[in-house]
Amino acid sequence: KMGNAESNAYRNHLSRFLPEEQSDIDGVFDTLSGSSGSAGAKNGKATKKTAYVQEPLPEQMTVRLYNGMKSIDLTGKSSALSEQIAKEQFVIFMSNLLKGNADEKVTIIMRMISKAEGPVKGKQIQEFTEDLITSVVHVLNYRKELKGWNLENTRDSASGVKALASQLLSELKLADGTKPVGPQLMETNFDQSVVEDWVYRVPQISVFLSVVIRQGLHVLHSLPDQTKDILNLVPGCKGIKGRGLVSLFDIPSIIYINSHLPAELQHKWQLLFSSRLHGESFSQLCGHIVNKGACLVILKDLDGYIFGGFASHSWEVKPQFQGDNRCFLFSVFPSLAVYTYTGYNDHYMYLNHGQQTMPNGLGMGGQHGYFGLWIDSDYGKGHSKAKPRCTTYNSPQLSAKEDFTLDAMEVWAVGDLPESAATKGKKSILDVDPQAQALLEMAGKSRQSEGLREPLEEDEEDD
Repeated sequence: KMGNAESNAYRNHLSRFLPEEQSDIDGVFDTLSGSSGSAGAKNGKATKKTAYVQEPLPEQMTVRLYNGMKSIDLTGKSSALSEQIAKEQFVIFMSNLLKGNADEKVTIIMRMISKAEGPVKGKQIQEFTEDLITSVVHVLNYRKELKGWNLENTRDSASGVKALASQLLSELKLADGTKPVGPQLMETNFDQSVVEDWVYRVPQISVFLSVVIRQGLHVLHSLPDQTKDILNLVPGCKGIKGRGLVSLFDIPSIIYINSHLPAELQHKWQLLFSSRLHGESFSQLCGHIVNKGACLVILKDLDGYIFGGFASHSWEVKPQFQGDNRCFLFSVFPSLAVYTYTGYNDHYMYLNHGQQTMPNGLGMGGQHGYFGLWIDSDYGKGHSKAKPRCTTYNSPQLSAKEDFTLDAMEVWAVGDLPESAATKGKKSILDVDPQAQALLEMAGKSRQSEGLREPLEEDEEDD
């Protein structure tokens, strides 16, 4: 229906896609157009609905995608009169959002935030960002891409969606460099250049859009070079299946915290300790987490605040500070944030047990008696002291009260477990030669022996 005069713009956009990508896009466009049927042509509403709402995406996001596609101006064509999306609009939309620079993305994003031209309010950006994150969780769940996590064994995502949206919005900067906060942020007008700067500086927005489009519309979702950005979006999850446990993490906080881990640790999390499974005992905690490699510690106090820390090294029981400057503290609820080291001191992580002279417990940041995060060896008590901030990580008080009572605690190993902890004696030549393994990974080849050993690991941790 496009007539024979394909515009240069259209051809330029099409040329960004490889031949196999072009046929993928054609197929998806045909499916979407076909599903609207003849009713769609007669009744604009039906097209809007039926062309896009096919389970994988929530309706609000479907409408936003539609508005984004409709906003693409086809010069000299009277497309505005039709409710149908033209093939040209569809291709340019895909090209701008999946292959474009911040400038090309942002014109469409502005129309996805609000159909009206001109600046958008902070409140509208917040709603768009919440819809975007909701859609990411929804579509990954729908496509079974949550890698072992599911909505039953994690905390409800609703508060996590709001917290992650607020966290991403806290990066919005006006042209003069100021960052409006709170109610002021919601009512501030942001023009296109400010939103463009934000999309450029906050990579999650583009990654989330990419996931929603690729997985939601099922386009370019399986071509290898296209999936790099979403490869470690959600880490694989081990050790929680079938245990009737609901993690303290929700999907949005898993995505956010995982993005702050060193790249080589983002592919897998494995549950080492849960107070709900292993009991409320400090010696149990130590027994489960010592010498297991880098870990995330997360806890909830009796007031419902959820927070924790990333330990970059294996925990060892000793009366000295350990770890390095990759460690950080984080908050999950009521707000989502990561606090990285300041350079002020090297009090990254501390674990001690059964000593007369030095404090016994698990701590991160600050100093003895004034940790940014502290769990006492007299299990169940802790503190988060930060007047006004923790010296090591510049974190505020993470718990509701400075001295808190622990409600629940989990420790997750991230990345691969150290050889000693993981596979006792089950060695492969690749374990001995990390360079061979690295070369294989660079070449995109997976390790043949990896899959063979997987079940053994699963059995060990699930018994």
